[in-house]
Amino acid sequence: MPIENIPEIYIEDKEESPDLFVYDFKMTNDIVKSKVNLGMNMFSFLQVGKKQVHFAGTAVAVNKDQSLLLKKGNWLWTELLDTNATYYCKLFFFSDKKLKNFLDKYSEFQSIAKDGSPYFIIRNDAYITSYLNSLSTISEVPTVFMENLLAVKFEELMLYLLQKYGRKFEIYLHSLIVKEKSQFKKIVESQIDSNLKLEEIAFLCHMSLSTFKRYFIKEYNVSPGKWLQDKRLQKSKEILEQGDLKPSDIYLDFGYNNLSNFSTAFKNKFGFSPKEA
Repeated sequence: MPIENIPEIYIEDKEESPDLFVYDFKMTNDIVKSKVNLGMNMFSFLQVGKKQVHFAGTAVAVNKDQSLLLKKGNWLWTELLDTNATYYCKLFFFSDKKLKNFLDKYSEFQSIAKDGSPYFIIRNDAYITSYLNSLSTISEVPTVFMENLLAVKFEELMLYLLQKYGRKFEIYLHSLIVKEKSQFKKIVESQIDSNLKLEEIAFLCHMSLSTFKRYFIKEYNVSPGKWLQDKRLQKSKEILEQGDLKPSDIYLDFGYNNLSNFSTAFKNKFGFSPKEA
């Protein structure tokens, strides 16, 4: 299943990186399952059909009576047709910059951000219906006015949801802003026991491989390949010292293609072979 980078695939001018972006998603296929790299936080206003979104450790399903605010990240989602063989939702993407500006302006809290739920369910009501109609109306305005109009509509929506859901929504908005450094280290250090390649870890960090390497060296003062090798060899040594497993049982788990390469790297680091651990 190919990875879809959203909203990039919907933006016609690939040189642009808008802070606010609206896209009307429609389909008439039976079922669409998508592996998605969501690069911006996103409102998904479902109007016809059903949507299921799977995250790490949790999932959520909504119908046309509900909408979702989704945290940026890597998700798997399924869009199901309604009885009239149509699926339609309006997507409203917003950058961290716009969210931070809104919270600086309207939030009473300064430091309550925690890495919480990846979604917030919004109950569709008369206001949401009217709001979506207004978004459709402004889609026809000249591009030169669009940026300012979307900024006004974004603030209007956020203020409405803030008064509707209160502190629960405010705390959720803060949770969307996770410091890159802490999140980066959390992802990297969770992969010590895995056999993922650097390219795969970079994807989980939402970075290209070259960006990942530069950021890693800045944070750890060593190359990611060297750091991961040392951490994984140390972990493998601890496992072998327990006496329950042999080198041939574990080398694949620590990213080595064969036992010989594992044994050589192990001996270079510790001065003795894994059989002697």
